[in-house]
Amino acid sequence: MQAQLFTLTLMLAVPGLAETDGGAGPSPFAPEKVAFGFGDFSWMPGNLGPTTRPLSYGPFTGELRVDTVYHHSLWNPVDDTISGSSEVFRSGEFQVTQLGLGGDFYYKGAHARLMTQFGMYSQTTPRNDASPARGQWKLEDAYRYISEAYAGYHVDVLHGINVQAGIFMSYVGLWSYYNYDNWTYQPSYVSSNTPWFFNGVRVQIFTSDKLKIEPWLVNGWQAYGKFNQAPGFGMQVAWRPTDWFAFVGNQYIGTDTLGNPDRRRVHTDDSVMVKYHDNRSAVLSRAAASLTLDLGCEFGGGVSCGDQYFAGFMAYNRLWFWENRIGLTVGGGAITNPGRYLVLLPPINGATAFSGTPYFTANPGDRYQAWDTQVSADFSPVEFVKFVFEYNHRAASVPYFSGPGGVTPPGGNQGAPGSAVEGWAPDLRNTEDRFTVSLGIKL
Repeated sequence: MQAQLFTLTLMLAVPGLAETDGGAGPSPFAPEKVAFGFGDFSWMPGNLGPTTRPLSYGPFTGELRVDTVYHHSLWNPVDDTISGSSEVFRSGEFQVTQLGLGGDFYYKGAHARLMTQFGMYSQTTPRNDASPARGQWKLEDAYRYISEAYAGYHVDVLHGINVQAGIFMSYVGLWSYYNYDNWTYQPSYVSSNTPWFFNGVRVQIFTSDKLKIEPWLVNGWQAYGKFNQAPGFGMQVAWRPTDWFAFVGNQYIGTDTLGNPDRRRVHTDDSVMVKYHDNRSAVLSRAAASLTLDLGCEFGGGVSCGDQYFAGFMAYNRLWFWENRIGLTVGGGAITNPGRYLVLLPPINGATAFSGTPYFTANPGDRYQAWDTQVSADFSPVEFVKFVFEYNHRAASVPYFSGPGGVTPPGGNQGAPGSAVEGWAPDLRNTEDRFTVSLGIKL
């Protein structure tokens, strides 16, 4: 979920960044200083992508994303539904996960970014947010087709300061919301179960070209609205002392249990990334590794950190071959989350984050441990196209993944979303094995 840590992507992408405007001084189409511009960080998870931006003209740097995919669960669920992932949703079908159109605008310090989300993400991401249930105006529909939409002002002091407001990527969990940008298609649990986006205000303070400090004031934990009266607060610190080492730390506190304003959530998410080999002319052209550690809990409002907490890790090693055109990634991770407050709710009988379901409860003390491992290979014949071939094995301490009988009642969903259906129960299993083939384009 890192997705370009500096987030004002045009700062590294706008052609002619160092050029002048007809001899009259710095170009109005780009900031004077480049964030993390002293090295090439395209090796980092969340930063994979083309080095050139062909859809650029003047103040606009365009962007087109298409993520098409075929997943196959070895359980062959009868309803083709996959549970427990924020990226993978259907088995045995060709689907469009994301179709995004947008880009970055910059002119004399005023800037904005827009990225749409059509396809599966437009349905699956809003269902994981319970905040629209508080109040009116159907926030889940208002923002359904938007993944990023924010405006900002850039100040050329220190190494640049950006003040931005709107919906922006959260970067908690290291992997990007956009699968094209990552080392793997399916991230491990600590990434998949932490926020993909925030709705609020942030200030990106680049004290130098090696350090960014970014405080947040947001509606809540991946939330279009607020869960209670109080907003959420957080901060990211991104440090890149060299072009082969990077650290990013994310800290958060909020009241994110709907209808329970006395319950507080705290969370820390910290990652280190190392590039330990780089020789583009060799058969093994590049190699890198990452480690992410997460720890958090909820307290007050009937729970304590002793029995309502989240702990987890994920670790990956990636190798590049043939001038970085072929990638091979191996890794995985594990979590424990008593209370299940960050566990993605299976879509049993149409269940959502707000509805819940008696078939998979999230009560204080409900135990949940899970682990996964994966192997992912990708090939880019040109830098704008990526084919991914991936195998995932996932396991949980309780039945969680869709089995052969699926999670949909016969004849389709019945009654209120997530409600019990007499004489029927979902087929949930403790493990899942899955293959993925995807074709992605990023222009």
